[in-house]
Parts: sequence; C-alpha cells; structure tokens
Amino acid sequence: MKLLIPLFCAAVLLYGMLASRLPADTFGTGLNSFEIEFVPIGDPGNPADTTGFPNPAGSVPYFYRMGKFEISEQMIEKANALGGLGIMKDTRSPDKPATSVDWIEAARFVNWLNESTGRTPAYKFDDNGEFQLWQPGDAGYNSRNLFRNSLAKYVLPSVDEWYKAAYYDPVAGIYYDYPTASNTPPTAVASGNDPGTAVYRQDLATGPADIMNAGGLSRYGTMGQGGNVAEWEETEFDLMNDGTLSLRGGRGGFWDVLTSGLSVTSRSGGFPNIGHLGVGFRVASIPEPSTAMLMGFISLFAMSRRARLSRGI
Repeated sequence: MKLLIPLFCAAVLLYGMLASRLPADTFGTGLNSFEIEFVPIGDPGNPADTTGFPNPAGSVPYFYRMGKFEISEQMIEKANALGGLGIMKDTRSPDKPATSVDWIEAARFVNWLNESTGRTPAYKFDDNGEFQLWQPGDAGYNSRNLFRNSLAKYVLPSVDEWYKAAYYDPVAGIYYDYPTASNTPPTAVASGNDPGTAVYRQDLATGPADIMNAGGLSRYGTMGQGGNVAEWEETEFDLMNDGTLSLRGGRGGFWDVLTSGLSVTSRSGGFPNIGHLGVGFRVASIPEPSTAMLMGFISLFAMSRRARLSRGI
C-alpha cells in the first residue's frame, strides 16, 4: 500500500500533464483555424477479436489517439482555403460530417494536417498528384504498411485502430457487437448524444446529424462510429495495402442503414477515387514518444490498481 500511494500521486500528476496535451489539436490560422478533438486509446497489445469481420481484428500493439468525432464540412473548407486542396464534398451545414470525400481526398487532408504543423506527410503522392506506395529508400518506410509513413503523426485509422476504438472495452477486456458499448442494437435516433443511441434507420433525405450529436459513445469515448456516416479505413479491403487504386475498407454504417451495418461483422469496400453520399472519415493520431510514455505509465498503473482491487487489496 505504501508503494501504491506515491505511484498513484505520480499517475495523477502525469494524467494532468497528459490531459492538457491530448484533448484537441489546433490547425490553421485566424478565421480558418479549427480543432480536432482526440481520445486516447491505450491498452497496447490487447487481444484480437475473432467474432467479427475481418477475423481476427482489433489488436493494436501501441498507444494512439482516435478522433472523437467525424471530420466536419467546415474543417474541410478551412483546410481547402489554406492549403488549396480542392477537396470536393456535399454541402449541408458547417458541423455536418463531410461526405462524398473520396479516400484520396481524405489522405490529402491528413497530409495537410501533418505538413501544416511541420510534420511528415502520411501518404505519398507523385508530382502529378497520383497516390503512390512508400519505397524502401523513403524515410519512414514501413514494409508492413506501404500506405502509411511511420514518421507521420496524423493518419487515417487502420482497420485494427478503427475496430479497437469502436468495439473494445479495455476494463472488461472484451469486444462488444456495437460501438455503443453494448451487444444489443442501439436505439435509432435522428440526432442526439444519449448513451446507447446511434443515428441510423432514418430516411435518406434526412441526412446525417451534426458530428457532436451523432449518438452515444463507445467505451473509449468516440462518437458516431456506428451510424451517422460510414467511414473510410486506411486499410485495403483485402488487408494487403499494396495497390494504389484497389478497394479500401469502410465501416460503421450511415444514417439510412439497417442495424447490421453497425455491427462488428459489417465491413464494406470502395474505390479510393470515388466518393459516396453516405461516407466520410475521421482522423487518428500516433503520439510522439514522450506522450506515449506517459500513456504507458498511466495504463500500467490502472492495470495494477484493477488487479489489486480484484484481490481485495
């Protein structure tokens, strides 16, 4: 117990330091500035799920952060204004999720997040604007993922990063069937953020809800990973990441889908240069080493505390 007290104090201090750095990152300048709010995804090395699709899925061996909300229309508009990105999207209102953005455009947006903050772009494009695979001579080359540069901070979430943030419960050590921390289907709503709800089973003409009113939260605290809009994964549908124009994975369902579109067993695919009315995206972030160390310390403390409590200590 004597050892636990200073560890607890250290964890509280580190948590305060971490919390002040994690919640939201700011991009752009002046009237074109905006924030992306992130939630920490800890518990590295969690077991994979073998009940969903693909099988297995969800095991991630490192700390990362996931965007709490989907990327909104105004975020795209501000990035377009500052970076000349020319990303095309549907137009509903500023806080609606940006839809009809194709995978290539989402990758360009993510690259702008990195480059506008002095970091390495996540995805490689040639001088003609064509998407390319990273090569062995490139700094940040990773033979296990030819799409993503390992030096980038902001990325499109991989199949496992997306799956873990949506379905995994780090306390119970289990996967839920739906991204609202439940094995029963969420209550269908047109908008709102009550626990156990999701924006789905709506008329197509209704459209998505604002990104901050897109249903209840996952166990990690993300919103709208089930319903509202489906979301691009970074990962190819066949999981190989070796084709520049091959099908990319997408999941989560959108406001017009039935219940099955939200579950762990539902995953779709789409060509990266074609946008879709019901598809948007969110951004993940790979923390810098110092932040990852803080997250690791807190996670280890939390696991130690849970183990002691389970033994009645």
